[in-house]
Amino acid sequence: MNLKKAAVKIILLVVISLVFLTPSVPAFGGSKTLKMATTTSTENSGLLDVLLPAFTRDTGISVKVFAKGTGAAIRDGMDGNVDIIFVHARDREEKFVADGYGVYRLGVMHNDFVLLGPASDPAEIKGTSEPPVAFRKIAEKGAKFVSRGDDSGTHIKEQALWSASGVSLKTDTTQIVKKGQKRTLSFQHPEGLGERYFSIGQGMGKALTYAEEKQAYILADRGTYLKYKFGRKQGLDLEILCGGDPNLYNPYGIIPVNPARHPHVRFEWADIFARWLVSPKAQALIAGYRIQGHQAFFPDASPDAK
Repeated sequence: MNLKKAAVKIILLVVISLVFLTPSVPAFGGSKTLKMATTTSTENSGLLDVLLPAFTRDTGISVKVFAKGTGAAIRDGMDGNVDIIFVHARDREEKFVADGYGVYRLGVMHNDFVLLGPASDPAEIKGTSEPPVAFRKIAEKGAKFVSRGDDSGTHIKEQALWSASGVSLKTDTTQIVKKGQKRTLSFQHPEGLGERYFSIGQGMGKALTYAEEKQAYILADRGTYLKYKFGRKQGLDLEILCGGDPNLYNPYGIIPVNPARHPHVRFEWADIFARWLVSPKAQALIAGYRIQGHQAFFPDASPDAK
């Protein structure tokens, strides 16, 4: 009997020791998961790999990411499929809030779009300062061009540049399949659809890979370009041929989904995340994120963050 009592005491001591030695869990609890729809550029660039673990360490809230084109991410917010959206199409973001789907928009960061192409530059656009002029040269030369064709922020900007180029455009529709769901998309394009203009309905990373295979021109966000060019062993056989114009400015905003529209959304957690992204700590992480020495994004809430 004494041996049994001694054994019980030993077991209790071990259990108590384990309790005191186990690291404490953050106050919010590690089981809380926020659902976020965002663009493929924030994921493909590698930025989320820096931001999200830091946010979870600070709050105990994890973030489940659904990366897709901005248009699809906004629709996820409208349908209440996610708690928050992190996208880059300013006009659509402001409409999302104005229509009551989002509670507010906070400007988080920006980078810019760049027009890439092969070193041979068959359309001779290198050094062209105005993007619409470069687009017109590509069309006039009949050079190959790859479009994401996915209603993303990048695709929206590309459509605007084609429109500004003065090139004769056609309107077509296509079906995009994302995770088994089909969606019809209307888009404008110059002559040569399927021959020299390739609308592929894919994210930024896959579109860059396809453009490299075709040795074609493509509009890309700078962050994903840097990741594919300098952040991978195989690199990217495309170069920046036109960039730096104010028309290529690319701001990103964070918007919690409105619980008045969708009572099930986790607004409290979304609000914590949105405000964390514009905090000095997160803004410094954004400013400090480099790809082989190249800055990929620039903070907007704290422009002087380092």
